[in-house]
Amino acid sequence: MSRSVLVTGGNRGIGLATARALAEQGDKVAVTYRSGEPPEGLFGVRCDVTDPASVRRAVEEARIQHGPIQVLVSNAGITRDQLLVGMEDADFRDVIETNLLSAVTVTKEVVPDMLKARWGRVILMSSMSALAGAPGQTNYAASKAGLIGFGRSLAREVGRRNVTVNIVSPGLIETDMVKDVTDARREHVLSQTSLFRAGRPEEVAAAVKFLASEEASYVTAGVIPVTGGLGVGH
Repeated sequence: MSRSVLVTGGNRGIGLATARALAEQGDKVAVTYRSGEPPEGLFGVRCDVTDPASVRRAVEEARIQHGPIQVLVSNAGITRDQLLVGMEDADFRDVIETNLLSAVTVTKEVVPDMLKARWGRVILMSSMSALAGAPGQTNYAASKAGLIGFGRSLAREVGRRNVTVNIVSPGLIETDMVKDVTDARREHVLSQTSLFRAGRPEEVAAAVKFLASEEASYVTAGVIPVTGGLGVGH
């Protein structure tokens, strides 16, 4: 079955790997992107996820192109790392708005169609930082932890209509977002990772692909770690 899929922040990294994985299995995939060009072979919708009006337009464009959204992967995110005592207020707010509030906005736009159809998949991209914490990431960890509470609460609201809501929690994944991680920080993280390596975006995409499938029909309100064993016990 070819489903209508929307991936926010789907022009690079985990979002792009996820969009391609779902498209390869025959889904009709739309991706949002804020700048640059849309990925080749995918339907791109320019969108500022922090602007509710822009989100509404993007969802409507995707709906017109592919039909009502059946699978949402809320992946858009940024970092503004700094120790809290030196962090600008704007950097804290920007991360919360982009990583958490935008997910709320786009989910609210697409869930009514899922409820009407009595089928849907909502997948939110969190982080192991949400559970384990990370120095210099009070803003990022707070935003990603918020997604867990949001997703688990939403799962209770929509489950009767056969809509599942799950949260994916990646560890250290080789993307542009971690390119500025210092060697010392990287080594520290890897030393706590059971597989002693960073992950690949495609490995996160595989987890998302499962959660979006019919095989995951009894999986909801889950926090799925794709961490190589980082944060064991959370």
